[in-house]
Amino acid sequence: MFEPIPRGSRRLAITLAATGALLLTAAVAAAPASGADSTESTDVCESFQAAGDNFAEYCIAEEAANTAAATNAIPGVDEIVSSPNIRQIANYPKFGGFASEGAYNSDLAFQGNYVFAGNYEGFNIFDVSNPASPQAVSQVVCSGSQGDPSVIGNLLFLAVDQVRTNDSCTSAVGSVTNPAHWEGVRIFDISDKANPKYIKSVRTDCGSHTLTLVPGKDGKTAYIYVQSYSPSASAAYCKTPHDKISIIKVPLDNPTAAAVVATPVLFPGTTGANSTSGCHDITVYPALDLAAGACMGDGVLMDISDREAPRIISQVRDTNFAFWHSATFNNAGTKVVFTDELGGGSSAICTSNYRANQGADAIYDIVGSGDSRQLVFRSYFKIPRLNSTRENCVAHNGSLIPAMGRDIMVQAWYQGGISVWDFTDSANPVEIAYWERGPLSETRNILGGAWSTYYHNGYIYSNDIQKGLDVIKLDDPRTNNARAIAFDELNVQTQPSYPACTTVLTNRQNGGLDVKSGITCLDGVTVNGATKVAPGAGLIAFNSTLNGSVAATGASVVSIVESNVNGSVDAIGATVRDSKVTGSVKTS
Repeated sequence: MFEPIPRGSRRLAITLAATGALLLTAAVAAAPASGADSTESTDVCESFQAAGDNFAEYCIAEEAANTAAATNAIPGVDEIVSSPNIRQIANYPKFGGFASEGAYNSDLAFQGNYVFAGNYEGFNIFDVSNPASPQAVSQVVCSGSQGDPSVIGNLLFLAVDQVRTNDSCTSAVGSVTNPAHWEGVRIFDISDKANPKYIKSVRTDCGSHTLTLVPGKDGKTAYIYVQSYSPSASAAYCKTPHDKISIIKVPLDNPTAAAVVATPVLFPGTTGANSTSGCHDITVYPALDLAAGACMGDGVLMDISDREAPRIISQVRDTNFAFWHSATFNNAGTKVVFTDELGGGSSAICTSNYRANQGADAIYDIVGSGDSRQLVFRSYFKIPRLNSTRENCVAHNGSLIPAMGRDIMVQAWYQGGISVWDFTDSANPVEIAYWERGPLSETRNILGGAWSTYYHNGYIYSNDIQKGLDVIKLDDPRTNNARAIAFDELNVQTQPSYPACTTVLTNRQNGGLDVKSGITCLDGVTVNGATKVAPGAGLIAFNSTLNGSVAATGASVVSIVESNVNGSVDAIGATVRDSKVTGSVKTS
């Protein structure tokens, strides 16, 4: 278990949000240049490369910090602890051009059996056909933080939020004052996963800290919403004011023609908080023409029915939030979870020095309709475990788990690990599983932990800043039925819609089942008789036994997963996966 660090004159580096100075003050510590790999402990504030959020680093006395940590049971260095319903099944360590401590792993995207794992130095492609044994397919070294990827078809888009001397993969760190230097979005052809090709770059003002892929309504176009900030009066392409996003239009059949088509100002005049100079992240829900923006000092709900002209329809602030970081809708589009990245990701916010509503999630219900919709606060959620003062920990990137009839998400908390929590009751969220490592070091601060943790097709994938790609298996009756939902492609900030259960059955059905309307979901059910699904209605069966035929005409969805059908299946468009059917199967 954790042993308190011997008390002395050494001080800990702590990053404080520019919008909320906390508790203690001291001298500012300078951060090393990008890619620096500092391994020495000194008698002054240790500095490390922040997670791209451009916060100043401050110091607090080690004695005060250790007082809080000494009485808590904290795992030892690299020790793994978890709830009994979750376990690690694989880890692929950092390698090659990303092996150094300063090469930070970042966001994730998914397509088929492939995981695209971003890094400050480029991206990896992994084959996860067998999730328990991921295989590296390729590594693209193309420096420029922070390397957030999104994919669509044969294209990958990579965010670059560091000025480079040019747009090439061999460029060096550049200067914001030099108009010939570059930052923005790189586009790769990934049709050959073993040999991705760099085909296009697009310059954007202030670069691309994060990016969000938005499918066009014509099926022939994609839009990239580019989030960036940190403007400067002396910058060549990142001048104040910067209360806007950049929108790149990409013709999918001619991606080298991609170009910025709009730079909408979201906060004209003084409508944004003083700390708002752009957005950190935007999650879109294309099926509902909605977006939720985490815009530094503001949380916003937007109408994106016109992809090139998003409109804010609701805007909120919270004095307990220091930095609005990211957003997640529930599947119904009636709630948004916003995260507060107090300290920029490099501070120990999960200690007794901070309240449960600092560096936490905030759950908002969406009430009303049309342009009258409003974000209404309901509650906060923060992991209920204390970390050591050596562990950077705060709410970070997560995704929904498509559990039947419930709102559940999995989320990264840097060195706070991984949390699975249920917010079906917006006012009373509850954690149902957790997995974490102990601190990376007992003697110095190392930026690490889970950057992005997402659920995809039955497994949890987590990109750990230092430890590499983790694959986690969750085994819980509240979430196992999520395996009934599968996506061919997943960019978490491009939130997909999946069939919503209107009725969830968990008991034996004596007699047949006649689904006349809505979507009936079966979880561990035995049906003794024929199952019929009316036009427009739907059926999802998971871990169930259907003793009789299944027939559907014009159904909205029929999905039979990990189940047994003792009879035939006649349902055009149905999905039958990992199941046994004794009779004939007609799905096309």
